[in-house]
Amino acid sequence: MKYEHMKEENNSSMVNQFVLVGFSDLPKIQGLLFGIFSVIYLVILLGNTLIITITILDPVLQKPMYFFLGNFSSLEICYVSVTLPRILKDLWTQDGSISRLNCATQMCFFLMLGATECFLLAVMSYDRYVAICNPLHYPLVMNHKTCVHLAVGSWIGGIPVQIGQTCQIFILDFCNSNKINHFFCDIPPILQLACGNTTVHEISVYLVALLFAAVPFMLILASYSKIIGTILRLPTATGRAKAFSTCSSHLVVVLLFFGSATITYLRPKSTHSAGIDRLLSLFYTILTPLLNPMIYSLRNKEVIAALRKLFLKR
Repeated sequence: MKYEHMKEENNSSMVNQFVLVGFSDLPKIQGLLFGIFSVIYLVILLGNTLIITITILDPVLQKPMYFFLGNFSSLEICYVSVTLPRILKDLWTQDGSISRLNCATQMCFFLMLGATECFLLAVMSYDRYVAICNPLHYPLVMNHKTCVHLAVGSWIGGIPVQIGQTCQIFILDFCNSNKINHFFCDIPPILQLACGNTTVHEISVYLVALLFAAVPFMLILASYSKIIGTILRLPTATGRAKAFSTCSSHLVVVLLFFGSATITYLRPKSTHSAGIDRLLSLFYTILTPLLNPMIYSLRNKEVIAALRKLFLKR
């Protein structure tokens, strides 16, 4: 692990290489962690790939709900691939050194895909809102062209802002240390290494978090308040149970992702704890992609039927 820097006139240091501390404080279980994270990565890849496959191949699943679910599974594969392979590499080599450029690149893709997840979860809640609250207009409102536009908008909507935010953070001077007390390049641990007053950058992070996390979350809450009100007015218990079952899976994923991400990015810098940040990050970087296939398949009869059909063909 190298700490390369060059002295500037103001006596601060220009860090050209960082060190991801990761799980180096747990030296005795590095091998165990490598095995666990390897299995998790394989499960995420296989589970989400299965969902993508059945949403493309099964005629029964050619609906907007499953179109967005396929997009969400594709996103989860990309999202987890930004962090987990790097974690596995660091555990295997026990060398967490990462160049400034690679660190910035990892952060940028992580933030862009995180923004996509926020938007896509909001779009999925809107789809459920239209399906349950306006079922007669559903085929007209959620036509294929609209679904494609919503999906594309979710994928590209956050790119310009997140590239700008990454550049804004990495033009800072880092003089406190070159050790990132995290297992990937994330905003809070990077800002803790910056020289001088970072208040402006913290405010920028809060504003972006409000735009890309808080606003979609409020839209999701608004959608679900309407959905729950409509479900409770349904005349039969069977109808209410069926409607709740189509929404509960999505709601679980929303709470897991937004809950942990909001606490991480909207807490003041002074209250950040490396241990808590790492724990929360595990929820929205690894746990959500891992649980996504299980949550959506185990609670959805159409998905289970499509999976059974796929395996019987094989």
